Amino acid sequence: FVETLVAALKARLVPVNVAGFSDELFGSELFGHARGAFTGAVSAREGHVAAAEGGTLFIDEVGDMSALAQVRLLRFLEAGEYQRLGETAARRADVRVISATNVDLPRRVREGRFRQDLWFRLADEVLSLPPLRERGADVLLLARHFLRRQAAERGEAPPALSPDAEA
Repeated sequence: FVETLVAALKARLVPVNVAGFSDELFGSELFGHARGAFTGAVSAREGHVAAAEGGTLFIDEVGDMSALAQVRLLRFLEAGEYQRLGETAARRADVRVISATNVDLPRRVREGRFRQDLWFRLADEVLSLPPLRERGADVLLLARHFLRRQAAERGEAPPALSPDAEA
């Protein structure tokens, strides 16, 4: 799994945060639209799926999608095809999809707030990352990393953390 993830991230990576997208905006952003598909569509636009062709589409906050957006994403994941808004022809896409959320999707499935079939498609490999407050040792590693990075940008030696700061 890790090798696949590393290879995926070396290819084109197109991130999109879907939190708060209306159903119309979800379709237009992910799949694109034809000129004249809606008021204000003065030119055709490729969506994030087309932009990620041959690479990875990273869908952030997938747990916040509406029921209709879930249906559209599921249809795309199952068939590998999509339609731009305002077009009738189906387009194919060779895209790896990685998703993330900060909500408990299995619980949302049980509550009927997230489609079980979509969860099945997305949960091929699940990587659970506990919050930083539960990974105390990582806080110190991150603090040192960011201190080194800031110092390097300024051309300075990284400062040492005091024992109190480390604690």
